[in-house]
Amino acid sequence: MIDPSQGMHGQFDLLIRDGFVAEIASGIDPAGKTVIDALGLLVVPGLIDLHTHLREPGGEHKETVLTGCRAAAAGGYTGITALPNTNPVMDDWRTINYVNMLAEQADLVRVWPVGAVSKGSAGREMAEIGAMVRAGAKAVTDDGRGVIDARLLKNAFLCCKQFGIPLMEHCEEESLARDGQLHEGLVAAKLGLPGIPVSAETVMLARDLLLAEESGGRLHIMHVSTAKAVEMIRQAKEAGLHVTAEVTPHHLLLTEEAVDGFNSLAKMKPPLRTAADVEALRLGLSDGTIDAVATDHAPHTEAEKAGDFQSAPFGIVGLETAFPLLYTHLVMRGLLSLDQLIDRMSCRPATILGVPHGSLKTGYAADLTLIDVTNERVIDRQAFLSKGKNTPFDGWPVFGVPMLTMVAGRVIMRNGTIVAN
Repeated sequence: MIDPSQGMHGQFDLLIRDGFVAEIASGIDPAGKTVIDALGLLVVPGLIDLHTHLREPGGEHKETVLTGCRAAAAGGYTGITALPNTNPVMDDWRTINYVNMLAEQADLVRVWPVGAVSKGSAGREMAEIGAMVRAGAKAVTDDGRGVIDARLLKNAFLCCKQFGIPLMEHCEEESLARDGQLHEGLVAAKLGLPGIPVSAETVMLARDLLLAEESGGRLHIMHVSTAKAVEMIRQAKEAGLHVTAEVTPHHLLLTEEAVDGFNSLAKMKPPLRTAADVEALRLGLSDGTIDAVATDHAPHTEAEKAGDFQSAPFGIVGLETAFPLLYTHLVMRGLLSLDQLIDRMSCRPATILGVPHGSLKTGYAADLTLIDVTNERVIDRQAFLSKGKNTPFDGWPVFGVPMLTMVAGRVIMRNGTIVAN
């Protein structure tokens, strides 16, 4: 059992009663109890994703709340967010309630809606943040775009501060990123495509940090991709700002070279950067500058991704591959400890969202994941439970595959199969 929230790393028995952790000890008497034999597996607090696109309402051909929850459970996630770039945009309490209803009907993993900062995510008028929080929104973001209007953003920070939630920012200055298809670098030049410069991320990040400092609001930086941004976040934390940050598995493992040959499966925003950026992101995750790993799970249809590169949408799926990829390529290579990986994928995401999960402490809900770190598997995108098959990791051999996902003491996934309901 590994639980960084209480410094636990060892072999124990865990007793679950009425959906909650009742006891953790050595040698709990199994008489009269249902036993799950986890010998040889890791038992960890259920994974939590800060950045999930479930596409519903409006994009059900790409993903639904139900299929997204199935994919999450298959990947070892017991809780995920639902980002607001839907159609209609989740910018009021009604759409938040609608997604809550869909999650209740799915009855698989926990789903925490994230509302929009501005109405329609258009960046002109603040959304009904208070009403969305009362309906269950755990944060707000105009993800897919940054909030361009600085005054609106500052006022949103003040509003979020009042309600005790983070404002999650997609740091991309639109005039710098406009028409960009991939990182502005050697591969873009080789392919003859317009690029997205590092400054598209860092210019907006600098403004956001200043406004967060002035307002006293909580800023969460989504999908950090550049070494310069890591250094700026590190300095902001040292200065005492209320800032957290996330990084995706694909930005930790791939560079711009993955896009060579017009590979649309590696086309994403922010774009894959250079080897130096990857190294800085890994160091930032290790030293705590970057708080969490988030998937930015962005399902698209195969037809959309199969078109010409410039018309193909940005984004890849990640719920079913995130933990095995990072365990194999960071933990097994000694770049990150296993405890650090669990902390960044479970404990800290729960803290950022302000939810009472990400821990196996006595009295907490029995949300947990059992993981096999001894047997090698091969990623097969056609076996995904997500509607989206758009991944550049198809065929990669990995260890650390989730074997069982439990939510509130109920087994949701076992051996890759959804067994709930």
